[in-house]
Amino acid sequence: MYDAAFRVLEVLEASDGPVSGEKISGRLGISRSAVWKHVKELISMGYEISASQRGGYHLTRKSDRLLPYEIQKKLRTRFIGKQMRYFENTPSTIWVGKQLASEGDAKKLHGMVIVAEEQTGGIGRLGRSWVSPAGGVWITIVLKPGIPIDRVFMVTMAGSVAVARAIRKEYELGALIKWPNDIYIGDKKVAGLLLELFAEADEIHYCLLSIGVDVNITPADLTGVKVPVTSISAEMGHDVDRASFLARLLREFESRYLLIEDGEYEAVIREWKSLSCTLEHRVRINTMKATFEGEAIDIDESGALIIRKDNGKIERVIGGDCIQR
Repeated sequence: MYDAAFRVLEVLEASDGPVSGEKISGRLGISRSAVWKHVKELISMGYEISASQRGGYHLTRKSDRLLPYEIQKKLRTRFIGKQMRYFENTPSTIWVGKQLASEGDAKKLHGMVIVAEEQTGGIGRLGRSWVSPAGGVWITIVLKPGIPIDRVFMVTMAGSVAVARAIRKEYELGALIKWPNDIYIGDKKVAGLLLELFAEADEIHYCLLSIGVDVNITPADLTGVKVPVTSISAEMGHDVDRASFLARLLREFESRYLLIEDGEYEAVIREWKSLSCTLEHRVRINTMKATFEGEAIDIDESGALIIRKDNGKIERVIGGDCIQR
Protein backbone atom coordinates (compact mmCIF):
# COMPACT_ATOMS: atom_id res chain seq x y z
CA MET A 1 0.00 0.00 0.00
CA TYR A 2 2.83 2.38 0.86
CA ASP A 3 5.55 0.97 -1.41
CA ALA A 4 6.03 4.32 -3.18
CA ALA A 5 6.33 6.12 0.17
CA PHE A 6 9.10 3.76 1.25
CA ARG A 7 10.94 4.39 -2.00
CA VAL A 8 10.97 8.07 -1.00
CA LEU A 9 12.16 7.03 2.45
CA GLU A 10 15.05 5.07 0.94
CA VAL A 11 16.21 8.22 -0.85
CA LEU A 12 16.02 10.23 2.38
CA GLU A 13 17.86 7.54 4.35
CA ALA A 14 20.68 7.42 1.80
CA SER A 15 21.29 11.17 2.05
CA ASP A 16 23.48 12.88 4.65
CA GLY A 17 21.38 16.02 4.49
CA PRO A 18 18.22 17.55 3.01
CA VAL A 19 17.11 16.38 -0.45
CA SER A 20 15.08 18.60 -2.76
CA GLY A 21 11.67 17.48 -3.96
CA GLU A 22 12.93 17.98 -7.51
CA LYS A 23 15.83 15.58 -6.95
CA ILE A 24 13.55 12.93 -5.41
CA SER A 25 10.99 13.25 -8.20
CA GLY A 26 13.72 12.95 -10.84
CA ARG A 27 15.28 9.90 -9.19
CA LEU A 28 11.99 8.05 -8.72
CA GLY A 29 10.21 9.26 -11.86
CA ILE A 30 7.25 10.75 -9.99
CA SER A 31 5.85 14.28 -9.70
CA ARG A 32 6.86 16.69 -6.93
CA SER A 33 3.27 16.68 -5.66
CA ALA A 34 3.50 12.89 -5.38
CA VAL A 35 6.72 13.30 -3.40
CA TRP A 36 4.91 15.59 -0.95
CA LYS A 37 2.02 13.12 -0.71
CA HIS A 38 4.40 10.28 0.15
CA VAL A 39 6.26 12.42 2.69
CA LYS A 40 2.94 13.06 4.45
CA GLU A 41 2.26 9.31 4.43
CA LEU A 42 5.63 8.69 6.06
CA ILE A 43 4.95 11.33 8.70
CA SER A 44 1.62 9.63 9.45
CA MET A 45 3.58 6.41 10.07
CA GLY A 46 5.73 8.06 12.72
CA TYR A 47 8.73 9.30 10.74
CA GLU A 48 9.91 12.84 11.50
CA ILE A 49 10.72 14.68 8.28
CA SER A 50 11.50 18.39 8.11
CA ALA A 51 10.63 20.28 4.95
CA SER A 52 11.74 23.66 3.63
CA GLN A 53 11.55 25.34 0.23
CA ARG A 54 15.25 26.08 0.25
CA GLY A 55 16.70 22.87 1.72
CA GLY A 56 14.14 20.24 0.75
CA TYR A 57 13.23 17.19 2.83
CA HIS A 58 15.31 15.83 5.68
CA LEU A 59 14.66 12.67 7.70
CA THR A 60 15.31 13.63 11.33
CA ARG A 61 13.99 10.55 13.13
CA LYS A 62 12.82 7.13 11.99
CA SER A 63 9.51 5.66 13.10
CA ASP A 64 9.45 3.62 16.29
CA ARG A 65 6.61 1.44 14.98
CA LEU A 66 7.08 -2.21 14.01
CA LEU A 67 6.64 -1.50 10.31
CA PRO A 68 7.55 -4.36 7.97
CA TYR A 69 9.93 -2.03 6.14
CA GLU A 70 11.97 -1.43 9.30
CA ILE A 71 12.00 -5.11 10.28
CA GLN A 72 12.73 -6.63 6.90
CA LYS A 73 15.72 -4.45 6.11
CA LYS A 74 17.43 -6.02 9.16
CA LEU A 75 15.97 -9.51 8.83
CA ARG A 76 18.39 -11.68 6.79
CA THR A 77 16.27 -14.84 6.93
CA ARG A 78 15.40 -17.42 4.29
CA PHE A 79 11.64 -17.43 4.73
CA ILE A 80 10.55 -16.33 8.21
CA GLY A 81 9.15 -12.80 7.94
CA LYS A 82 9.54 -12.51 4.18
CA GLN A 83 5.76 -12.08 4.19
CA MET A 84 4.33 -9.76 6.82
CA ARG A 85 0.94 -8.38 7.79
CA TYR A 86 0.95 -5.27 9.98
CA PHE A 87 -1.81 -3.91 12.19
CA GLU A 88 -1.85 -0.88 14.42
CA ASN A 89 -4.60 -2.55 16.42
CA THR A 90 -6.25 -5.96 16.27
CA PRO A 91 -8.10 -8.18 18.73
CA SER A 92 -5.45 -10.90 18.32
CA THR A 93 -2.70 -11.74 15.82
CA ILE A 94 -3.49 -15.44 16.23
CA TRP A 95 -7.08 -14.72 15.21
CA VAL A 96 -5.76 -13.06 12.04
CA GLY A 97 -3.52 -16.07 11.43
CA LYS A 98 -6.43 -18.48 11.75
CA GLN A 99 -8.47 -16.46 9.28
CA LEU A 100 -5.67 -16.24 6.71
CA ALA A 101 -4.67 -19.90 6.97
CA SER A 102 -8.23 -21.21 6.88
CA GLU A 103 -9.11 -19.14 3.82
CA GLY A 104 -5.86 -19.54 1.89
CA ASP A 105 -3.06 -21.99 1.12
CA ALA A 106 -1.04 -22.63 4.28
CA LYS A 107 2.00 -23.64 2.20
CA LYS A 108 2.07 -20.23 0.55
CA LEU A 109 1.74 -18.53 3.95
CA HIS A 110 4.58 -20.56 5.51
CA GLY A 111 6.78 -18.17 7.47
CA MET A 112 4.37 -15.24 7.39
CA VAL A 113 4.62 -12.99 10.44
CA ILE A 114 1.58 -11.08 11.66
CA VAL A 115 2.54 -8.03 13.72
CA ALA A 116 0.36 -5.79 15.86
CA GLU A 117 1.24 -2.65 17.76
CA GLU A 118 -1.53 -3.46 20.22
CA GLN A 119 -3.93 -6.35 20.84
CA THR A 120 -7.30 -5.74 22.44
CA GLY A 121 -8.12 -9.41 22.93
CA GLY A 122 -4.78 -11.17 23.24
CA ILE A 123 -4.99 -14.89 24.03
CA GLY A 124 -2.63 -16.68 26.38
CA ARG A 125 -2.23 -20.27 27.43
CA LEU A 126 -5.35 -22.17 28.57
CA GLY A 127 -7.54 -19.48 27.01
CA ARG A 128 -6.41 -16.78 29.42
CA SER A 129 -6.32 -13.16 28.34
CA TRP A 130 -2.95 -11.72 27.34
CA VAL A 131 -2.40 -8.06 28.19
CA SER A 132 -0.91 -6.52 25.03
CA PRO A 133 -0.55 -2.72 25.20
CA ALA A 134 1.33 -0.56 22.72
CA GLY A 135 5.11 -0.81 23.08
CA GLY A 136 5.42 -4.59 23.11
CA VAL A 137 6.14 -7.15 20.42
CA TRP A 138 2.96 -9.09 19.63
CA ILE A 139 3.33 -11.49 16.71
CA THR A 140 2.01 -14.73 15.24
CA ILE A 141 4.07 -16.85 12.83
CA VAL A 142 2.16 -19.01 10.35
CA LEU A 143 3.89 -22.35 9.74
CA LYS A 144 3.32 -25.47 7.66
CA PRO A 145 5.77 -27.82 9.43
CA GLY A 146 7.28 -30.74 7.57
CA ILE A 147 7.79 -32.74 10.77
CA PRO A 148 5.95 -35.62 12.47
CA ILE A 149 2.91 -34.48 14.39
CA ASP A 150 4.35 -35.84 17.65
CA ARG A 151 7.26 -33.42 17.27
CA VAL A 152 5.22 -30.24 16.85
CA PHE A 153 5.91 -29.27 20.48
CA MET A 154 9.48 -28.61 19.28
CA VAL A 155 8.22 -25.49 17.49
CA THR A 156 7.40 -23.96 20.88
CA MET A 157 10.78 -25.03 22.24
CA ALA A 158 12.51 -23.40 19.26
CA GLY A 159 10.49 -20.23 19.85
CA SER A 160 11.35 -20.16 23.55
CA VAL A 161 15.05 -20.56 22.81
CA ALA A 162 14.83 -17.83 20.16
CA VAL A 163 13.23 -15.30 22.52
CA ALA A 164 15.73 -15.99 25.31
CA ARG A 165 18.70 -15.84 22.93
CA ALA A 166 17.47 -12.64 21.27
CA ILE A 167 17.16 -10.89 24.64
CA ARG A 168 20.57 -12.14 25.72
CA LYS A 169 22.35 -11.20 22.49
CA GLU A 170 20.71 -7.80 21.99
CA TYR A 171 20.80 -6.57 25.59
CA GLU A 172 23.04 -8.91 27.62
CA LEU A 173 20.13 -9.64 29.95
CA GLY A 174 20.01 -13.09 31.55
CA ALA A 175 16.73 -14.30 30.07
CA LEU A 176 15.77 -17.89 30.92
CA ILE A 177 12.96 -20.28 29.99
CA LYS A 178 10.34 -21.33 32.52
CA TRP A 179 8.47 -24.49 31.56
CA PRO A 180 6.33 -24.74 29.54
CA ASN A 181 6.46 -21.51 27.54
CA ASP A 182 7.40 -18.40 29.52
CA ILE A 183 10.56 -16.30 29.46
CA TYR A 184 11.83 -14.75 32.67
CA ILE A 185 14.46 -12.21 33.62
CA GLY A 186 15.29 -12.90 37.24
CA ASP A 187 12.04 -13.73 38.98
CA LYS A 188 9.86 -11.69 36.61
CA LYS A 189 8.10 -12.72 33.42
CA VAL A 190 9.03 -10.80 30.27
CA ALA A 191 7.54 -12.96 27.49
CA GLY A 192 5.27 -15.88 26.69
CA LEU A 193 4.48 -18.18 23.78
CA LEU A 194 1.44 -20.07 22.57
CA LEU A 195 1.24 -22.74 19.86
CA GLU A 196 -2.03 -23.69 18.19
CA LEU A 197 -2.07 -26.75 15.96
CA PHE A 198 -4.59 -27.47 13.21
CA ALA A 199 -4.37 -31.08 12.09
CA GLU A 200 -6.40 -34.07 11.00
CA ALA A 201 -5.23 -37.56 11.96
CA ASP A 202 -1.45 -37.39 11.39
CA GLU A 203 -1.58 -34.57 8.84
CA ILE A 204 -0.61 -31.09 9.99
CA HIS A 205 -2.63 -28.51 8.10
CA TYR A 206 -0.78 -25.62 9.76
CA CYS A 207 0.22 -24.28 13.14
CA LEU A 208 0.38 -20.78 14.61
CA LEU A 209 3.15 -19.72 16.97
CA SER A 210 2.25 -16.60 18.90
CA ILE A 211 4.92 -14.70 20.81
CA GLY A 212 4.42 -11.77 23.14
CA VAL A 213 7.33 -9.81 24.59
CA ASP A 214 7.13 -6.87 26.97
CA VAL A 215 9.61 -4.52 25.30
CA ASN A 216 9.01 -0.77 25.73
CA ILE A 217 6.32 -1.11 28.38
CA THR A 218 6.07 0.12 31.94
CA PRO A 219 5.29 -2.94 34.08
CA ALA A 220 2.58 -0.90 35.82
CA ASP A 221 0.72 -0.84 32.48
CA LEU A 222 0.41 -4.64 32.54
CA THR A 223 -2.66 -4.59 34.74
CA GLY A 224 -4.40 -7.83 35.59
CA VAL A 225 -1.29 -10.00 35.23
CA LYS A 226 -1.12 -12.39 38.18
CA VAL A 227 2.64 -13.02 38.16
CA PRO A 228 5.50 -10.53 38.69
CA VAL A 229 6.35 -8.95 35.34
CA THR A 230 9.06 -6.83 33.82
CA SER A 231 9.96 -5.43 30.41
CA ILE A 232 13.15 -5.02 28.44
CA SER A 233 13.00 -1.23 28.79
CA ALA A 234 12.51 -1.54 32.55
CA GLU A 235 15.58 -3.77 32.80
CA MET A 236 17.67 -1.55 30.52
CA GLY A 237 16.52 1.78 31.96
CA HIS A 238 15.55 3.13 28.53
CA ASP A 239 13.46 2.27 25.48
CA VAL A 240 15.04 0.05 22.84
CA ASP A 241 14.70 -0.42 19.08
CA ARG A 242 11.82 -2.87 18.76
CA ALA A 243 12.34 -3.47 15.03
CA SER A 244 15.96 -4.51 15.57
CA PHE A 245 14.90 -6.78 18.42
CA LEU A 246 12.13 -8.43 16.39
CA ALA A 247 14.46 -8.98 13.43
CA ARG A 248 16.93 -10.67 15.79
CA LEU A 249 14.16 -12.81 17.33
CA LEU A 250 12.98 -13.99 13.90
CA ARG A 251 16.54 -14.85 12.83
CA GLU A 252 17.08 -16.82 16.03
CA PHE A 253 13.79 -18.66 15.54
CA GLU A 254 14.47 -19.56 11.93
CA SER A 255 17.85 -21.10 12.73
CA ARG A 256 16.28 -23.40 15.37
CA TYR A 257 13.25 -24.15 13.21
CA LEU A 258 15.52 -25.31 10.38
CA LEU A 259 17.23 -27.68 12.83
CA ILE A 260 13.83 -29.17 13.63
CA GLU A 261 12.98 -29.56 9.95
CA ASP A 262 16.31 -31.40 9.52
CA GLY A 263 15.48 -33.76 12.39
CA GLU A 264 18.10 -32.24 14.71
CA TYR A 265 15.74 -32.37 17.67
CA GLU A 266 18.37 -33.08 20.30
CA ALA A 267 20.30 -29.90 19.46
CA VAL A 268 17.25 -27.75 20.24
CA ILE A 269 16.39 -29.76 23.36
CA ARG A 270 19.95 -29.36 24.68
CA GLU A 271 19.85 -25.63 24.16
CA TRP A 272 16.42 -25.39 25.79
CA LYS A 273 17.77 -27.27 28.84
CA SER A 274 20.81 -24.99 29.03
CA LEU A 275 18.49 -21.98 29.24
CA SER A 276 15.97 -23.52 31.65
CA CYS A 277 15.27 -21.91 35.01
CA THR A 278 12.90 -24.77 35.88
CA LEU A 279 15.11 -27.85 35.78
CA GLU A 280 16.84 -28.73 39.06
CA HIS A 281 14.39 -26.56 41.00
CA ARG A 282 11.55 -27.38 43.34
CA VAL A 283 8.17 -26.76 41.74
CA ARG A 284 4.48 -27.03 42.42
CA ILE A 285 2.42 -28.43 39.57
CA ASN A 286 -1.27 -27.67 39.12
CA THR A 287 -3.07 -29.81 36.54
CA MET A 288 -6.74 -30.40 35.82
CA LYS A 289 -6.60 -33.54 37.97
CA ALA A 290 -4.08 -32.90 40.75
CA THR A 291 -1.69 -30.58 42.56
CA PHE A 292 1.67 -31.80 43.79
CA GLU A 293 5.24 -30.70 44.51
CA GLY A 294 8.66 -32.06 43.75
CA GLU A 295 11.90 -31.42 41.87
CA ALA A 296 11.93 -30.81 38.13
CA ILE A 297 14.63 -33.16 36.91
CA ASP A 298 14.26 -33.31 33.14
CA ILE A 299 12.10 -32.98 30.05
CA ASP A 300 11.49 -36.00 27.88
CA GLU A 301 11.46 -36.49 24.11
CA SER A 302 7.84 -35.29 23.98
CA GLY A 303 8.50 -32.07 25.89
CA ALA A 304 6.86 -33.32 29.07
CA LEU A 305 8.33 -32.14 32.37
CA ILE A 306 9.66 -34.94 34.58
CA ILE A 307 9.09 -34.41 38.30
CA ARG A 308 10.55 -36.39 41.17
CA LYS A 309 7.81 -36.12 43.78
CA ASP A 310 8.53 -35.95 47.50
CA ASN A 311 7.63 -39.62 47.87
CA GLY A 312 10.25 -40.52 45.27
CA LYS A 313 7.76 -41.31 42.53
CA ILE A 314 8.51 -39.98 39.04
CA GLU A 315 5.66 -38.02 37.47
CA ARG A 316 5.43 -36.99 33.83
CA VAL A 317 3.60 -33.66 33.27
CA ILE A 318 2.30 -32.87 29.81
CA GLY A 319 0.42 -29.66 30.65
CA GLY A 320 -0.50 -27.48 33.58
CA ASP A 321 0.79 -24.59 35.64
CA CYS A 322 4.33 -24.81 37.00
CA ILE A 323 5.04 -22.64 40.03
CA GLN A 324 8.65 -22.51 41.10
CA ARG A 325 9.29 -22.60 44.82
